[in-house]
Amino acid sequence: MQPFPPNQFSSEAVVGPSTPVVVPVVHPAPTSDSASPTTAPSINRDQVVVWDVPFDVVSLTQSIQRIGELIERRQPSYAITANLNYVMLHANDPSMRPITEQADLIVADGQPIVWRSRLAETQLPERVAGSEMIYDLAEAASQKGWKIYFLGGEEGVAAECAKRLVAKYPGLQIAGVESPPFRNLNDQEQAAQDARIQESGADILLVAFGQPKGERWIYDNYQRLGVPVSIQLGASFDFVAGTAIRAPKMWQKIGMEWFYRMVNDPGRMIPRYASNAWFLVKALCKDWHSQVKRWGMDVA
Repeated sequence: MQPFPPNQFSSEAVVGPSTPVVVPVVHPAPTSDSASPTTAPSINRDQVVVWDVPFDVVSLTQSIQRIGELIERRQPSYAITANLNYVMLHANDPSMRPITEQADLIVADGQPIVWRSRLAETQLPERVAGSEMIYDLAEAASQKGWKIYFLGGEEGVAAECAKRLVAKYPGLQIAGVESPPFRNLNDQEQAAQDARIQESGADILLVAFGQPKGERWIYDNYQRLGVPVSIQLGASFDFVAGTAIRAPKMWQKIGMEWFYRMVNDPGRMIPRYASNAWFLVKALCKDWHSQVKRWGMDVA
């Protein structure tokens, strides 16, 4: 097994008790002196808009290829694995819109999104789940020499996730592993964390701060950190580490993974999925009204 960088398991790199970092709600635009995606070589993107979110029309395999293209640009960028909850947040919270608009890759991590795209001229080929992407990404990284930095999760989860991926994909290079505390970092701690990431030589920064904290944190920091690709993967660290169990494949295929997670974690998931379900009902009703209008019929 490939060793981890020694400083990543120091008292500075792994801080406890380890829960996701709380980040400010204010989202400053990227500074003019930072590397900007608009100045980087352009990448052709075929997209379809579903419920106001522009999804890239890519399969899981194609999403890994796209990430490889972003790495080759050597400019800071980020990808979003957008599930129904993200789409709801995008619709209800104006502060999420610039995060969505500036993303270099947005994949559909929700079966309802894929099904809804079938009503459009351009359709999404499949669901691209972050919990599957992490494995394919690690495999590609082991083959291409990409270095991955793991940031977030409960204490010990990121380290166990990294170790299991190294064992599964020999040659995988770990740029760093750390689980910051849930509280806001002070200026000294933040500067130290920034330096560790910047000096790690990471090609990919995987973040597990929860949604939407992870997406907000990446948006606020990706330009300054300079990592070619940053991705918020949430519970994927736990699934790989074995601290959480993903729904069986059958549940995933029929779009019922949410129900499995709700039964296994009702306290946290019932409020979230209740709001997601209400958003979905309203979105589908709006779609129906729009379709009826296109038919030239009056809508009550």
